[in-house]
Amino acid sequence: MVSFVFNGGGLWSTLLVALKRRRFNVDRPMVALTVAIYAYCGAIILASIVNNSIVTDAAQLVPLITFLFFPFSYSAWSISQKPTLARIIILSSMAACFGALLLTGIQYYWLGMERVEGGAGNPIVFATVVCLSVMVCMAGALSGIERNRGLLVCAALAGTIAILYSGSRIMWLAMLIAGIAVLLIHRRKLRSRNARRLLLVSGAVGLAIAALGFQIILERAEFLRSDWEALIAHGDHNTALGFRVAMWQIGLDAFREMPFFGHGVRASGALIKQGFLDQFGMDKGFSHFHNGFLTALVEAGIVGALALASIFAVAARNAARVLRMSVDPIERFGATMIVIVVITYLTGGMVGILVGHDILDSVLMIFLVSGTYLASGRTLPTMDEPTPPAASTVVG
Repeated sequence: MVSFVFNGGGLWSTLLVALKRRRFNVDRPMVALTVAIYAYCGAIILASIVNNSIVTDAAQLVPLITFLFFPFSYSAWSISQKPTLARIIILSSMAACFGALLLTGIQYYWLGMERVEGGAGNPIVFATVVCLSVMVCMAGALSGIERNRGLLVCAALAGTIAILYSGSRIMWLAMLIAGIAVLLIHRRKLRSRNARRLLLVSGAVGLAIAALGFQIILERAEFLRSDWEALIAHGDHNTALGFRVAMWQIGLDAFREMPFFGHGVRASGALIKQGFLDQFGMDKGFSHFHNGFLTALVEAGIVGALALASIFAVAARNAARVLRMSVDPIERFGATMIVIVVITYLTGGMVGILVGHDILDSVLMIFLVSGTYLASGRTLPTMDEPTPPAASTVVG
């Protein structure tokens, strides 16, 4: 549903810009990010051309459209008032956290699912999106944009429970790192008595949640210990950790074969299946290497991996510049959104999907579009409104 809404909106935004019913917003941070995103798309297409598979890869190249919509969605969203957009983002994240808790209760206690996965069909993907929502609620409460801090804290705690029941250990780590980053960004706000009280209450409730989910944490930790022991002591790759280690070894071997432009976007599945048979005598198949940058290295070589890394590097640089120079709460909130999405995606992408999943791609673009606009974008009038005069033309 998220993918449908964003891509549909992106298509409509592209038509509006093409028909000159919306102005094309050319902000320097947006342009830099667009260059990085389009370079990644170009690297993926180039890999298919080099491997003479552009026709057979056509279906796998279609999801790149989500990335190509970035500058057009940005331009269409630029007519919105920044305070209104920021509040919409915060309130939507709050609703997402409460919705995630509802789905957790249904799936875990009613349907008896061992790991909740929301509507994503994948616990890690579900936990990734909820982690972003939790961090936005946390940033919204600390920024002062939304007055109802208590409700935001409750929403953040509801989302935290959902992430806990997803059993996604890497998202537990991502939530910890992103949470520390949000606190550091808003450290000056924590000096007030109300903020300290809010933080203490949140910490106490967080400890209660950890105690409530102690059994889940213990079970997941035991699984990891057992997988590690089986891999190290017995060379057993028939575990979740063993599968990942095997895929990383297969991926590195495949990268060495074609280091510059890769094997093409369709190659991962076949390489993994053949690698498991040849190297481990196992009949296993996966669609990606459970490491976002390794997948990019195999599919598009060094060119593709560097282009993918540049998206997050440029986004982080844009955010750092705003956080260093601006005191405006809206701009700092937008920059915080970028920091949150960069940390969450890079952490989760080390052992899972970084890009290439429909909802993850759409949510990444949503955060980059809205975060960049709030942090450093200029608000554009609609085509039937006069363009505001430049500062240099204003007299007196």
